Amino acid sequence: MKEKIVLAYSGGLDTSVAVQWLIDKGYDVVACCLDVGEGKDLDIVYKKALDMGAVECHIIDATKEFSDEYVSYAIKGNLMYENAYPLVSALSRPLIAKN
Repeated sequence: MKEKIVLAYSGGLDTSVAVQWLIDKGYDVVACCLDVGEGKDLDIVYKKALDMGAVECHIIDATKEFSDEYVSYAIKGNLMYENAYPLVSALSRPLIAKN
């Protein structure tokens, strides 16, 4: 029986290649994707993970937690990236790691 490994999966090129790389290393890959409200078609992400060879794919709805515990604080704190843009893309990283 192969050892299972969980991969934080976005459906993009890097994580899709990572699925196959991990399979080549001898693992059964379980893909995990967090829905943080980006508007992605998560059915496509789910299907792509399985098409790439993942043995399972889990989509976790984290929209409320992301909004309540991350985005709201960033807005209240006026957090900016390079003093020019609202900090958004990096906000989901700790939540992804937590889940």
